[in-house]
Amino acid sequence: MELKIAIQGIRGSNHHQVAREYFGDQVALVECLSFDAVVDALLTQKADKGIMAIENSIAGSIIPNYALVYHNNLHVIGEHYLNIHHHLMVLKGQCIADIKEVSSHPMALLQCKEFFKDHPHIRMVEDVDTAETAKRIQAQQLGHMGAIAPQVAAELYGLDIVAREIQTIKNNATRFIIVKTKNKAIPREEINKASLRFITDHKRGSLATVLNVMSDCNLNLTKIQSLPVIETPWKYAFFVDVTFDTYEAFDKAKKLLDIMSENFKVLGEYKNAML
Repeated sequence: MELKIAIQGIRGSNHHQVAREYFGDQVALVECLSFDAVVDALLTQKADKGIMAIENSIAGSIIPNYALVYHNNLHVIGEHYLNIHHHLMVLKGQCIADIKEVSSHPMALLQCKEFFKDHPHIRMVEDVDTAETAKRIQAQQLGHMGAIAPQVAAELYGLDIVAREIQTIKNNATRFIIVKTKNKAIPREEINKASLRFITDHKRGSLATVLNVMSDCNLNLTKIQSLPVIETPWKYAFFVDVTFDTYEAFDKAKKLLDIMSENFKVLGEYKNAML
């Protein structure tokens, strides 16, 4: 039975590239134009697994996705890092001088702002997806519009790349998480990373105490992100990623954190893709 993978975006997007690299080509893509739609595809069993961008090395965290994972009881079962390459593409035969506006995902526009300072005649327009704009340019023969998208989008939709690698910082990577409605059990000895969520007391040093527990248990904190607890104004939940050498160390930390923090939850236990 073919694996159904929900992605944010369409064929030719960075999420599509991650699906190819992580799962291979023999999967059925469930194309979604928002991360909420990715979650809905999982909850309604239209997809078996989903792919969600969670942070970028330039633009930082995609904060709403942390809340989506938590509030919908999704499990992080893996991660994947993708080097991002932004190219400016147009209808065949067009050039940069012909472009009046460039439409792309807000994150892509943000990462390419410096390039467009040299082309003030081009208006930057936010859209839902990188590849969707490329597809629309070809379908509607939009000679005045350009798209910022991966090279695979130009190949799929028959566009010309008029400027390559236009991202401001060339060493640009995005971390993606693989999510599922049920936990994926892998052998303990293969687990060396986890995503956690907890709330700390409104007391001086409460967060520091929790972080010290992680350190004492030989956990390496690789990410920390705070989000407001909507039901309780001025109270914050913390989403953290930790890596560890042994599951026993992590197991000990889990038991302590469950006692020392509120609403402690393990969002996922998986393999560290950076190794």
